[in-house]
Amino acid sequence: MRSNKTPTSLQPPVFFPAAFLILALVAFAILAPETAQNIFSATQNWIITHVSWFYILTVAIILLAVIFLAVSRYGDIKLGPDHSQPDYKNITWFAMLFSTGMGIGLMFFGVAEPVMHFMNPPIGEGGTIEAARESMNITFFHWGLHAWAIYAIVALVLAFFSYRHGLPLKLRSALYPLIGDKIYGPIGHAVDIFAIIGTVFGVATSLGFGVAQINSGLEYLFGMEVSTVNQIILIVIACGLATLSVASGLDRGIKILSELNLAFAVLLLLFVLILGPTVFIMQTFMQNTGAYLSDIVSKTFNLYAYEPNDWIGGWTLFYWGWWLAWSPFVGLFIARISRGRTIREFVRGVLLVPAGFTLLWMTVFGDTAIHAILYNGMQEFGVFVQNNTSQALFAFLEQLPFASITSGLAICMVVVFFVTSADSGALVVDLLASKDGEPSPVWQRIFWSALAGVVAIALLLADGLQALQTATIASALPFSIILLIAIWGLFKALQLDATKRHIRYQTVARSQPVVPGQPWQKRLRNLIVMPKREQVCRFLDNTVEPAMQAVAAELRKAGFDAKMTVLEPSEDQPERALALDVEHHGAYQDFRYKVRPMCVIRPTLRTADAKRDDEVYYRAEVFLSEGGQDYDVMGWSQEEVIGDILDQYERHRHFLHLVHDNDPTILAENTSNGENKESS
Repeated sequence: MRSNKTPTSLQPPVFFPAAFLILALVAFAILAPETAQNIFSATQNWIITHVSWFYILTVAIILLAVIFLAVSRYGDIKLGPDHSQPDYKNITWFAMLFSTGMGIGLMFFGVAEPVMHFMNPPIGEGGTIEAARESMNITFFHWGLHAWAIYAIVALVLAFFSYRHGLPLKLRSALYPLIGDKIYGPIGHAVDIFAIIGTVFGVATSLGFGVAQINSGLEYLFGMEVSTVNQIILIVIACGLATLSVASGLDRGIKILSELNLAFAVLLLLFVLILGPTVFIMQTFMQNTGAYLSDIVSKTFNLYAYEPNDWIGGWTLFYWGWWLAWSPFVGLFIARISRGRTIREFVRGVLLVPAGFTLLWMTVFGDTAIHAILYNGMQEFGVFVQNNTSQALFAFLEQLPFASITSGLAICMVVVFFVTSADSGALVVDLLASKDGEPSPVWQRIFWSALAGVVAIALLLADGLQALQTATIASALPFSIILLIAIWGLFKALQLDATKRHIRYQTVARSQPVVPGQPWQKRLRNLIVMPKREQVCRFLDNTVEPAMQAVAAELRKAGFDAKMTVLEPSEDQPERALALDVEHHGAYQDFRYKVRPMCVIRPTLRTADAKRDDEVYYRAEVFLSEGGQDYDVMGWSQEEVIGDILDQYERHRHFLHLVHDNDPTILAENTSNGENKESS
């Protein structure tokens, strides 16, 4: 009889404590908003006064680490098996990065921040040419490489250990180099609970403060009253759209909305660029970029120690704390969409492309606004922006033609950015609160999407959003310590991975061995024949399986735990495959040698090939623990297959010999079969 129970993949040790703590903190902020604000503000002030240097040092280390990974030998390592390919095309990937990372921030601060720094710089007189130059330099610093490096390093750690080494795609996996399999216990649960709370409150506070900009824009354009009731209605609408998006899944809702908003952002950017002071904008963009790159080291470590003021706490440390607090959410989402890319490709995409677009956006909007104040005498516009940051963008667009159309487009973009933040947040929280390897039902994703809206409404009614925003930023301190440990673990794991690759490539290039007495014509025939699926399957049954069984039997005689397994077709592996596994109990990585049929496009190498109706053929590809090895054993004899298995096992043992003195938590990785360690 079919069960009437609603399916669930919830992980109780994570879900229930996280839900309880969220409700408890919301109740605290609602029932005692002033007390909550005082406690969280005091914590944040203590951090700014006593450990601001640690925030600055942490972000500097992160940026250097990301750049080093891109230019070092580690850049060729894939975030996934060696044979994996990216799940999304580049334009879709960039769109999702842009929409989730900080798209809404650009809408809110694109005009406001440059003008505020210009009117009130940290040092010197405001409203001058020097203040204009410095305002853009500061804006570039806050929104440039540092912010995206924080997101990139978190995503790198999660994607590498998950896709490369079979660990869960959860924040707990970042601690694997430190505590090993204990990540599946209370410590791992606590880390994921921390990430869930930060994500829910981060999305909730963004919804709460974001509707203030939408409400202000609607008031500025259409006279809609700025009120709590209207803002609650806007939150309900945004969360309703987010619920529809998250129910559609990552490949439909979030993907479509992200691509749509990126297109709108490019149109609005080109509109301002063309109708604004175009030559001035292009000149300042080049100058701003040069100044940013030339001053990046001094600004990175500048704490204004010789000119003490409150500016750094209200701006730079605020941003660093906010980026760090949001990085578990954004980093996990970026990791989720980045499987199959090399580390170098990943860093280029996450660090350079979004940062470059962000800096161009800030120049187009910020320098156009400064040009209006500095050269067109619109001082009142600068004063208005200082006093009404939520309306800054709409007041700016009013100075250009078609203001009603562009302002309406801007409101739509803000709404869509909020929707993509809410639905990607729901996706991330659902991953964190679900069991590994089990697909979650739609209702769970809808639950998390709705919860963020409910929390935002509750805090809006109780005026508790400011308190929780302050708490979220203060939480960046413990997370930054965890992140530095995770970076250290990532480099240890990458060193081992690179060592293994070096061993593989320093040996003689793989090719079918020449067996004495075997005619060379047979080897040539194996090269040029393009077999069908049935032939490859028959080869696996008649040649590869006996070869694996023979090697497994000999290893078992020697006391090893070896077995040959038939792997049935699955979503990731459409064809039946054979695998030889050798388990090294204790602190050493297991060995796997797998052969599976691979369907590939038939190349046109001769005139006769162009006339064939069948466009594909099959190969018997070899896969190891780290992925596909890009060579075909179809047509080999049983002795030749055995020889190849022994060659690969010899390289594996040589790798273990070289790294046996390293931390065993790095080596004891069950990557060969992707088992759910938690269930064991």
